[in-house]
Parts: sequence; C-alpha cells; structure tokens
Amino acid sequence: MSLNHINLVVKEVDQAVSLFADYFGFSLITNRNGKMAVLESSHQFVLVIWSQELNRKDDIPQYPENFHIGFYQEDEDAVREIYQKLKGHEGLQMESEPKKIRNTFGFYFYFEKLMIEISVNPFKENIA
Repeated sequence: MSLNHINLVVKEVDQAVSLFADYFGFSLITNRNGKMAVLESSHQFVLVIWSQELNRKDDIPQYPENFHIGFYQEDEDAVREIYQKLKGHEGLQMESEPKKIRNTFGFYFYFEKLMIEISVNPFKENIA
C-alpha cells in the first residue's frame, strides 16, 4: 500500500497550480475552470487542488497548527536555490531564510494559509 494523493483546499486554485507546476515539477492533468485541479509528480504522486468555493465557504481554509507539506531537496545548495526562486514569487509569505532547523537545513513559507517546508532529508543517511 502506498500513499497516492492528497487533497489541498485553497482559495486561488490557478495560483496553486502555478506554484506546484513551476517550482515543484508537478504536471497538470486537468484544471476544471479554476475550481479544482489535478496535478501529478514525476513519482506518480497526485495532488488535488480544491477550491474552498466548492466547499461553499468564503474564507481561506484554516489548516491545523503545524500541518504542512514538505519537499526534500538533494542538499543545502538546492534548498538555497529554490529559496531564491520562491522569494520573488508574489503571494508567498516567507518565514525566514534557509537555516538549520531541527536535524536538517531548510525553510518554511506560506501559500495562503498552507505551510510548506523545503529542506534536506534529515533521514537520508538512514535510508537503505
């Protein structure tokens, strides 16, 4: 059994599609009028972007405290490179520059209310 998809609720579906396609290498499978989109990673992981409008809500969804999604990078240089690209992207709230966090190196940022982590895999040494 493997995890094959996650559904994220956002206010601006088209902006989320752009973020995940342009910076994280997802390919767009379908975009249904900016209300729901399906993207796929090179590892066949599916990301569903769902508009809060479909939930009949006006507010941007509130994710639980500490909920986030993360993207591992190969090394610290790769973390710094994506940080430089992302910091110029309008609509993102950067928490801080890349730095040592816990047992790794990375940074957090927000798209709407969704927290996203970019870091070096802290478990890489232990992966067989």
